[in-house]
Formats: sequence, C-alpha cells, structure tokens
Amino acid sequence: MLLEERIITLFKRNLQHTLTYWSVFFSFGLCIAFLGPTILDLRCQTQSTLQEITWVFFSQQFCLLIGSSIGGIFKTLFCSLTGLFVSSLLISVVFAIIPLCHNVLLLAVVMAVAGLAMGVIDTIANIQLVKLYQKDSAIFLQALHFFIGLGALVSPLIADPFLSETNCLQGNNTSNATEIMHHIRHTLVGPSASNLSQYKLPMEGEVVTQVSYAFWIMALINLPVPIAVFLLMKRERMVPCCRSSSPPLLTQDEMAMETQSTDAQDPSSKDSDMEGHGSLFSCCRGEHLQGVPISFFGIHILGGLVLFMTDGIVGEYSGFVYSYAVADPMKMAHKTAGYLASVFWAAITVGRLGAIPLSYRFKPAGLLLVNLSGVIVTVLLLLIFYKSTAFLFVGTWFLGMFLSSIFPCMLAYTEDILEYQGCATTVLVTSAGMGEMVCQVMVGSIIQIKGSYSFLLSGMIIGCLGFVLFFILLFFHRTHKQHLAGGPGKTHITE
Repeated sequence: MLLEERIITLFKRNLQHTLTYWSVFFSFGLCIAFLGPTILDLRCQTQSTLQEITWVFFSQQFCLLIGSSIGGIFKTLFCSLTGLFVSSLLISVVFAIIPLCHNVLLLAVVMAVAGLAMGVIDTIANIQLVKLYQKDSAIFLQALHFFIGLGALVSPLIADPFLSETNCLQGNNTSNATEIMHHIRHTLVGPSASNLSQYKLPMEGEVVTQVSYAFWIMALINLPVPIAVFLLMKRERMVPCCRSSSPPLLTQDEMAMETQSTDAQDPSSKDSDMEGHGSLFSCCRGEHLQGVPISFFGIHILGGLVLFMTDGIVGEYSGFVYSYAVADPMKMAHKTAGYLASVFWAAITVGRLGAIPLSYRFKPAGLLLVNLSGVIVTVLLLLIFYKSTAFLFVGTWFLGMFLSSIFPCMLAYTEDILEYQGCATTVLVTSAGMGEMVCQVMVGSIIQIKGSYSFLLSGMIIGCLGFVLFFILLFFHRTHKQHLAGGPGKTHITE
C-alpha cells in the first residue's frame, strides 16, 4: 500500500480536525496573494499615490509577523478553535469591506487586521496538526502547506477578470496605458517596490473599477471555512447552545492514539506534553528555561534561521523576478515576464503536493538536504545562464519545487528532535515570516544600488547561508541526542 494502514486509520479518526485545519490554510493562501494584482485598482479606489498604497503591503506583512508570534498562546483546543474561527471569519469580513475603504489609511488598518488573522492561523494550524499526528505529522504538514499554494493560485484568478486594463481614474490616458499598467502591477508584487517615483498616475477623476466584485466573490468563497471551524467546535461540544450527546472527537482521538502508539510514554511526560507551545514571548521567559541544555536553544535558533533564509528567498524571488526579467541584460517583454511569478507559485503548489508521498518514504532531514542543495544548484545555473529567457522559466519552476517543502519538513524535523515539547512551531513560523519580510526589503535595496544582477547573487548567498546553518543544525541534533541518552534531564519547557 502507498500508506500504512495505521496512518490511514489515524487520518480517518482525525478527519474533521485535519480537513478543518487544511481549509483555514486555504483562507491564508487566499488572503496572502490577492493584494499584488489588485493594488492599482485599490490605488484608484483610495485615490492615493503609488508610494502611499505600498504601505498597505507593509501593514499586512508586519501584523502577520505579530500574529504569528502571539498565535502560540492559544494552547488548548477550545482556544485554538476559537482563534481559528474568529480569524477565518475576519478574513471574510475584510474581503467584504475592502471595497468600502476609500481612504488609504483605513485600507492599511483593515489589511493590518487581516495580517493578524493570517498570522494566528499560520501558527495555530501548524501547532494543532503537529499535536494530532506527532511523528507522522510530516505527511499532513505537506498537505497543509499545499492548501496555502492552492489559495494563492485561486485568488489572482478570481481577481483577474475584474482588473482595469488602463488607468482606472479616467483622465488623459496615453496610447500605451495598458502596457504601463501591466508593468506597474507586476512591479508592485512585494512591499519594497522600486523606482515608483517615475510613474505619474492621476489622483483625481472618475473611478472606473470593478475590483469590488472580486473581493465579494472571495468573501463568499472563504465563508465555508469559519462555518467548518464552527461545526468542529459544535462537534467538540464547545458551543454552549449546541451541546451534543456524542463524546468529543479529541477525547476519542487521544485514546486511539495512545492505544495505537508503539512508543511507551512516561505518565509525567504526558501531563506536560505540548505545554511548551506558547507564544514566542512566553517561550522566552526565564522561569520556563531552567535546566534546558544548550542544544535545545541551538535547535530552535538554527531551525528558525534556516527558514529565515529559505522563506527569504521565496519572498525576494516572487517579489523581484519580474523586475529582474524586464531589466538588462534579459529585457523580456512585460507580458511574458508577468507569468514568472505565477510559474513560481504554481511550482511551489505542485511541489508541496508531490512532497506528500515523499514525506512518507523519506525522513525530513534527507528531504531538507536534497531541497537545500537543489536551491543552490538552481540559483547557480540561473547565474550561469543569466541571458537565457527559456532557462529563467525552467529555473523558476525548479526553484519553486525545491523551496516548496522546506518549511513543513523543517517543522516536522525540529518538533521530532524536541519530542514535541518545545516552542519550535512558534519560533519557526515567526522566523519564516520575518525572513520573508526582511530579505525582500534588503534585496530590494541592493537591487536599486547594485543593479538587477545582484538579485540572483543575493539569492545565492542566502541559499548558501541556509545550507551551512542546516549542517550546524545536524550537529546540534547529534549533541541533543547524546544529552538525552546521558540521562533523563529536563528537556522541555515547563509551565
């Protein structure tokens, strides 16, 4: 069989929980990808400058980072499901009210709320899925992150028919207005858009845009997600007015997992199981870190740094591959270059889907080694064939494939090392979000100073740093195993 009967049985027993967590990650992907394509229509709606509208990106990314940091405070199942319900419902509300925001500051506040909701979803769903499946979580984490890519692919497809081909503020349009709008739209993929001052778009006139329909459609598409979370809460008897006579799902699941488990656990360790999964701030409190070995800290820090680098590459590549393609020496046509980011995200989505069976056959450490090596080789080949338009598409595809499964593999790997008793999920999610934001800003500044060729060179340096950090992580893993073998010692964060 493709999967062991034990894993299939475990999946069936946790089916409603698992599908619910996957659905909220679809919400996450839906929300993370819509801003880039619609940003010019939102500029018209708010009648703001290009420089002002890019602050909307920053508000979303910054609050996503805060949401990821605090998401770990929702420790119990009740708090976690409540957090997911509120966050997924907020995303639908945000989609519904974005067309009503005619001021750029109000739009930035709304997107900040969406960012907080996305960050909470990111941390809670990862923690709860690891909590359910533990040593078997790698397969289900790959599927979880596949749904981000699926949402990120669906969102631009919904928005595309409603986007303005020319300037949506009616005025004196130039003959090549359509081409200029396509160029600016693809340049504004990331929060650190460059050279915006050269584009003088009108700020007054009649607003002609139909993008509101795209947001309302996405609000409706997302609405089943909070309903699914609510149904799970009802099934778990967490809704006071909807008490059910059937026993809660989690109690049945935990009993089944304890019966099926082949690893004997100490009763005291069961009592403290998963207690360490607090927020990033609670993880750093001194009273929780007494007696913890140095390898425990090293694994958290190095795992976070590896994801800082790899998610940084995801952010900077998706944000600037278009700008790189249309600049010297490639000088690709604007319309052709606009497909590169779509190819990249499609590769990430397909890669996560393909990694599901691979996660069952191979250990996370082996997959991480192959993926990190593949990232370096791909970027190196892109540097060598820097004038080839065809290879840029091929390299973009393979880079997306190699980067796709690094995060879920690293999460499964570090949690397994720490026996699911650390703050690994919160630290890794926060580090990844921080890397995506920081590296994008940093590489954007370097490109403006040094030119477009530094785009790939920066990616090569970041990739090599991630590879080196991973080997140091392997060393800390070995040290941690030796510490555990030497005595029972305190290896988890106490509450």
